[in-house]
Amino acid sequence: MNQPPPHSAQSKRVAIVGGGITGLSAAYRLLELADENGQSIEITVFESQSAAGGWIGSIDQKDYLIDTGADMFITNKPAAIELCKRLGLEEELIKTNPRYRGALILKDGKPVPVPLGFELMTPSRIGPMVKTPLLSPLGKLRMGLEYLIPRRQSPSGLDQDDESLADFVKRRFGQEALTRLIQPLVAGIYTSDPEKLSLRATLPRFLDMERDQRSLIKAIRKQKRETKSGDATGARYGLFAAFRGGMQTLTQTLAERVSERGSVLYDHRVTKVSPSQPAGYEVTVEESNAPPQTQQFDAVIFTTAAPHTAKMTDHFAPELSQLLNRIEYASTAIMLSVHRLEDIRHPLNAYGLVIPAAEQRKIFAVAFASRKFPGRAPEGCVQLRTFVGGAMQPEMLEYSDEELKTIVRTELEDILGVTGEPLFSKLLRHNQSMPQYHLGHLELVEQIEQQAANYPTLELAGNAYRGVGIPDCILSAEQAAERLFSSFNS
Repeated sequence: MNQPPPHSAQSKRVAIVGGGITGLSAAYRLLELADENGQSIEITVFESQSAAGGWIGSIDQKDYLIDTGADMFITNKPAAIELCKRLGLEEELIKTNPRYRGALILKDGKPVPVPLGFELMTPSRIGPMVKTPLLSPLGKLRMGLEYLIPRRQSPSGLDQDDESLADFVKRRFGQEALTRLIQPLVAGIYTSDPEKLSLRATLPRFLDMERDQRSLIKAIRKQKRETKSGDATGARYGLFAAFRGGMQTLTQTLAERVSERGSVLYDHRVTKVSPSQPAGYEVTVEESNAPPQTQQFDAVIFTTAAPHTAKMTDHFAPELSQLLNRIEYASTAIMLSVHRLEDIRHPLNAYGLVIPAAEQRKIFAVAFASRKFPGRAPEGCVQLRTFVGGAMQPEMLEYSDEELKTIVRTELEDILGVTGEPLFSKLLRHNQSMPQYHLGHLELVEQIEQQAANYPTLELAGNAYRGVGIPDCILSAEQAAERLFSSFNS
């Protein structure tokens, strides 16, 4: 275990609370900035668990590789790709297998392909939408009428306007499109309730499409025409990428690089942070089988979940703490399993399956991990990642592990025809892991940032604020590091 480096009068000491992707990215960016500017900086990352990575982890069982949290990241947000380049990990990136490109949606108990050209909310091709059994004739007609629907009038202006996902979709595409297509696809990303989900905070491009082109169908077809002649962002990897050795490759590399110049302390839980005089912060840390210790730092970056950050700051920043506690979270359980293909009736000819809430099933998504990326299962086998709970079914997390395993196996058998004993299975619970970006989320974040600005050299970063994906977390971390470093030199 690394110990904090000796204090230098010329260097700033920075405590980073949380050793997940956000905390490690913030630490690495601070070290980069110190090198670029010829300055000294002392960094200590406090991680409460026994390993770095937070919700990101990988299980390497020789014949199969299993990601325990996120198993890929989107490439049209550049922060993750750029970080990989700086770390020398670019050659470790792998792209999705084009053979199985596409997704399935459950309709009346049967998996049905998502229509070709349908991108989360908007259809770019007419033929596949006309032919799909996912919608009734009236549902298809209503979707097509989107082309004629005018922009919504807003007294606050469409640039700043917000709307729930459900209201937006019903207004533009109709109730059936929401229920049968868009709700399950979005739930697979945000594990959210569409009636509460803020479109401006999660998928603002669709609001911008309406503002700029009036019709989303018109906008997406225009985009398709324009991108035919040029390379789309992230074209080398496709829209999603992963690491040959699992997502833990990124967090392990970051932890190693940070440890070379600073400290990453595992099994160290920060319980309290207090401003000290004349400047800086006292950080109280608990280590297993040891009394709490307090250390002095010039600055602190919190990368923990909003409720945890609120608890650590409530005694000196009650207004900030109250605002942080307003960010709600959802919990999920993931059943990781490896099966023989001969034990599965369905061909699994896609990247995965999402399940509308209207189907009233007890799982909401199944990712076919080894269909997306190579090296995830041995020949003749497949790796499945089955998701339970989320904002729409929080009661499912009240079942015991054994009960959840039985529920998942029953659902997989009924939906995909999965029989026999899996070669590997493991149930993981990600409690309070997914922040819910409800209506008004961006205004809440602005209030949080205004309150945090009252405390010099204190920064907040992570998936609670302006994006839940890995590139979002990296960008949040790097921006916090850059603000902090700038404050040191102001």
